[in-house]
Amino acid sequence: MTFQPPTPFPATSGPQQVAFHRTELSVILSLYGRMVAAGEWRDYGISCLRDVAVFSVFRRTAEHPLYRIEKRPKLRGRQGQYAVIGMDGQVLKRGSDLRTVLRVLERKLIRSVE
Repeated sequence: MTFQPPTPFPATSGPQQVAFHRTELSVILSLYGRMVAAGEWRDYGISCLRDVAVFSVFRRTAEHPLYRIEKRPKLRGRQGQYAVIGMDGQVLKRGSDLRTVLRVLERKLIRSVE
């Protein structure tokens, strides 16, 4: 009988999937709660993929998302890892600070009082 030493696990270059951290989710869910109270949003979905984490916002459950809040850590050094993308795929705001990026959506809450 021959003895074989255990084979080491292959080295990984990073995490298997990208996800939102608890502090990031609290900022996003705070905005989501205010928009639900205003009657603008009704549902959301979270996707954690290999290169990107996506928080999708829906007006109704069975339609395309109104907005996608994306986290792409690979873009951290270039354009910023957070982005808000509209229904048509247009990038509305991109940056490295989540609160600053989400301000583009908070403007929807500000309405003139007559």
